[in-house]
Amino acid sequence: MHMVRKVFSGMFDIQYEEMNLVYDVAHNVAKLEEHVVDGRQMKLCVHRKGATRAFGPGCADLPGEYAPWGQPVIIPGSMGTSSYLLHGTKEAMVKTFGSTCHGSGRIMSRTKAKKALSGREVRESLAAEGIIIRAPHDGAIADEAPEVYKPSDEVVRIVDSAGISRMVARFVPLGVIKG
Repeated sequence: MHMVRKVFSGMFDIQYEEMNLVYDVAHNVAKLEEHVVDGRQMKLCVHRKGATRAFGPGCADLPGEYAPWGQPVIIPGSMGTSSYLLHGTKEAMVKTFGSTCHGSGRIMSRTKAKKALSGREVRESLAAEGIIIRAPHDGAIADEAPEVYKPSDEVVRIVDSAGISRMVARFVPLGVIKG
């Protein structure tokens, strides 16, 4: 996080020490948690790989400020697609041990993307959509191109309709920083 703040400090008129973290999401984690299994409360080690917590409103493990609404859930889009803020649900506690996806998922490996796509063309395509990208070189861009991911709009529609996370806000990309 420190390096991100330093980069932003160089781009905007603010000192990096003045920038605060709003929310942090782990998407590869194992935690000891209490869940109901076959009608019995049990202590489980829940491993989330490519997933994140989606605890529902009132869950004892939530900090007080999140308790009324449920766990904040961030589902990022690609460099060219929307990202979303959602919240966890009581239904997620029953269906998925309080879990939901973190991201839309790849449909193309990094290696295949680097061979199939041109970083320069991805940069130009994003620019045509009004999205600015900053990267050390064009070779660092292709493996994260919008077309290598499932559509985030569809993924969010599915988790919302399944009841495991509820959509709060949709964000469209204006700029991308790729390290």
